Amino acid sequence: MNGAKKRYISVRGQFTALFFVVVFGFFFLLFLLSYLLRNFGFIRHAVGNPWVLAGVLSVLCILMGYAASFFLMNRIFSPLEQLSKASKSVAKGDYDILLRYDGRIEEVDNTIRNFNFMVQELNSLETLRSDFISNASHELKTPLAAITGYATLLQDPERTAEQQREDLQKILFHTKKLNDLAYGILQLSKVENQSTLPAPVTYRLDEQLREAVVALENQWSKKETNLVIDLTEITYTGQRALLLQVWQNLISNAIKFSERGGTVSVTLAESQNACVVRVRDDGIGMDYETQAHIFEKFYQGDTSHQGEGHGLGLAFCREALSLCGCDISVESQPGKGACFTVTLPK
Repeated sequence: MNGAKKRYISVRGQFTALFFVVVFGFFFLLFLLSYLLRNFGFIRHAVGNPWVLAGVLSVLCILMGYAASFFLMNRIFSPLEQLSKASKSVAKGDYDILLRYDGRIEEVDNTIRNFNFMVQELNSLETLRSDFISNASHELKTPLAAITGYATLLQDPERTAEQQREDLQKILFHTKKLNDLAYGILQLSKVENQSTLPAPVTYRLDEQLREAVVALENQWSKKETNLVIDLTEITYTGQRALLLQVWQNLISNAIKFSERGGTVSVTLAESQNACVVRVRDDGIGMDYETQAHIFEKFYQGDTSHQGEGHGLGLAFCREALSLCGCDISVESQPGKGACFTVTLPK
């Protein structure tokens, strides 16, 4: 019995059966009541024939039932049927489907809204997966080829212990680069396809910028970078986690493109309508063509620093700030450093 196929009946069928049972029962009660009243003489003068009364009332019941059936079929059952068909399409991988509901039944409207939200999130995840595969397949070739090459060299019995240590260091270097690349692609794809944000958080923006600087201590201490920090005490409400990643990317880039012993400044000021963060360095700077492409994925205007990044940091900053309703711009000249300005509306 457990393996027996379960038989289902549609909502329309169930409602139709229930409707006829109710109408038939109501008709029977009306007929019985009219018959009894006539026999006892209560409606002898009001209605000559109880069958007429029962018939009129039955017709009215049928008309009212039909009107109720029409309302339910079009306002409730039809959207449910559309939802069922759409769910089958989603199960087959169609994440572009969206339902429309023009009625005013709150429960149905909430169900349709939740379904559309679910489909949009599934579509974002699918896009995230496809983007990662397409981008990773192209960008992962170089570090993978390097790891394979040095691993092959390690198998050579004639290589000295010093050479083998160098090969292992190269493998570790490219492994870290591979890990950073995969993480960068995932983070960028996530913000590119994110349709919803968590609730904004109120926090000290100046303290967050100090936190970003401290987190990069290993990087600026190695290059003996001079840091100039000028931060106005500001309480801000926004996407704390995303903005922290933005500050770390911008400050890390400024340190990377500065010369040893160079200066990087981080400032925070407040205007009437916005908070303004500026990250400035005195490094190699950029020409106009580089500035025009600097926020594109995998673009690196300065080839001498390609081994230190993948061209994803600034692309992530632009997408994350756009998602938060903020703006980013750059001012630079070759040999005179660069200044990135982030404007956060209050």
